[in-house]
Amino acid sequence: MPTLIKADAGGFVTVEDTFTVLEDDAPDPGGDVIVSLARFLSGDGDLAAGRSGRLGVRLAPEDDVEALEGRLEGVSTVAVEFPKFRDGRGFTAARLLRTRLGFRGEVRAVGDVLRDQAGFMVRCGFDAFIPADGAGPAEWAEAAGRHRHVYQRAADGRAPAFAERQGG
Repeated sequence: MPTLIKADAGGFVTVEDTFTVLEDDAPDPGGDVIVSLARFLSGDGDLAAGRSGRLGVRLAPEDDVEALEGRLEGVSTVAVEFPKFRDGRGFTAARLLRTRLGFRGEVRAVGDVLRDQAGFMVRCGFDAFIPADGAGPAEWAEAAGRHRHVYQRAADGRAPAFAERQGG
């Protein structure tokens, strides 16, 4: 089972991943499941009603995150796929989930997720990670806090350097 690292009170911890990724044609086994956006939107989104476990949605890079607008009730996790280290579409998806769609559940980075991306992922709104490089919570915390100053506003609410210089 891959390592799931979660943000926790300003740090990072390893937690047990209770979710099962459900293929589009697989029956619902109950418990905590993550389904594709296509399956969720197809009407099988009724998985949310009367479930004994939690529901998650998996976003592929080509998926339109805004298709979830008004449909996030009952969704506890959105897993955002990074098929390659250099594919940045997941950062935009996380930012839109947090800012435009107001999602307050878990936003999880999955796929080719490397600790070099930690600081940027946290800034965009990710709070759970399955690192592909085997990084643990201490390494993830170090990478996420590597840069003292930031230069633009983001989902994490940190003040950019110019605002710090101006006193706010």
